Amino acid sequence: MALDQSFVGRSFPAGEPYVVGIEKIREFATAIGDDNPISHDTAAARAAGHDDLVASPTFAIAAVARAQDVVVFDPALGLDFSRVVHGDQRFVHHRPILAGDVLTCVVTVDAIRALGSNDVLTLRAELSLPDGTPVTTAVSSLVARGTA
Repeated sequence: MALDQSFVGRSFPAGEPYVVGIEKIREFATAIGDDNPISHDTAAARAAGHDDLVASPTFAIAAVARAQDVVVFDPALGLDFSRVVHGDQRFVHHRPILAGDVLTCVVTVDAIRALGSNDVLTLRAELSLPDGTPVTTAVSSLVARGTA
């Protein structure tokens, strides 16, 4: 089943903000094997010039994934999530994500294209602070495997 092309260019506004917690940063860093002290020790983060713990670069996915669910699980899109594999993920960080940040996320469907019997869905997520300060741009490509 082809994905609904009318989704291309649509943006989905931020839902509830994602509040970045100290323990979430530590847990994420530990889970991915990031032993950088600025992600575990507040004193080390402050000594490095930050106000609080600094999240690992891929931590942004925690806020992005929740926001993308609004698009991915919209029945009108026509995506069978049981057939989805993650094709690509890129992050552009405009500033570090810090403990205490309150992140909002707007997701835009940048592209839907056919690749053989598969559909490729490209989503762009813009994370920002409540005052509009950009934090991270995340681009995800999801591949919906065809049935052929």
